[in-house]
Amino acid sequence: MARPPILSLALPSETGRVLSIQSHTVQGYVGNKSAVFPLQLLGYDVDPINSVQFSNHTGYPTFRGQVLNGQQLCDLIEGLAANDLLYYTHLLTGYIGSVSFLDTVLQVVDKLRMVNPGLIYVCDPVMGDEGKLYVPPDLVSVYREKVIPVASMLTPNQFEVELLTGLRISSESDGLKACNVLHAAGPSKVVITSLNIEGKLLLIGSHEKLKGQPPHQFKIIIPKIAAYFTGTGDLMTALLLGWSNKYPDNLEKASELAVSSLQALLHRTLEDYKAVGFDPQSSSLEIRLIQSQDDIRNPEVKFKAEEYT
Repeated sequence: MARPPILSLALPSETGRVLSIQSHTVQGYVGNKSAVFPLQLLGYDVDPINSVQFSNHTGYPTFRGQVLNGQQLCDLIEGLAANDLLYYTHLLTGYIGSVSFLDTVLQVVDKLRMVNPGLIYVCDPVMGDEGKLYVPPDLVSVYREKVIPVASMLTPNQFEVELLTGLRISSESDGLKACNVLHAAGPSKVVITSLNIEGKLLLIGSHEKLKGQPPHQFKIIIPKIAAYFTGTGDLMTALLLGWSNKYPDNLEKASELAVSSLQALLHRTLEDYKAVGFDPQSSSLEIRLIQSQDDIRNPEVKFKAEEYT
């Protein structure tokens, strides 16, 4: 009998086929659990590789599970290659906990681009937040020297962009300069997903449409919510991938849609915790992803981009 075709390759979606290498939890929504479903809702075929598989996220009192090592990642990629299954339009990476695994991811980028030179690599360089590093320090230089040059889009937070550029960001102009530094090193699209500037929470986006030309830059003011949520960075990067591919020349619109989806989800999460009598400020909150699928698929844009001139 002839082997049946892989329909996601023979009849590809209009959006694309994503390989997502991120963490996984049995319960809750972080990493791939936070990224795969939204991308599928937006029309993408998504193949997840779980860099870790834990019972729950590490913010709980305890967790159990397994960590994928670099050789095991290689085995999975070789298995796909042996069956001619390595054609992807996008690679998405999130939390990576070791230098050896990140080096293997770089090898994966090379293999995928041998099959599809036009592969778009969307990298969330998860290293820390609010001044706290939660990966080995050696990872910072690998991201800076090896990952940034091959990434198509980068989605750091304020702390991460400071680590990557060596710049202290205390103003909007500092954020724009940091984007320019990252463009010069590699990616054409940079979205700093959260910046605390003079009491305001901002997203700053930058799109260098032609190499060496001034980028198109903008900001979105985001309301602060007095609660801490898990999985929001993973979700935001997935939404940015999803919408920026639908609007490849309009990063502002993609960011407006992503921010609007995320904010609607966060408010639903808050209301649901309050509905069961839980104080949202007393602990980290698991996001209400499934219940927010309409806001992911068809967000009402309530947050508009303001262009820098």
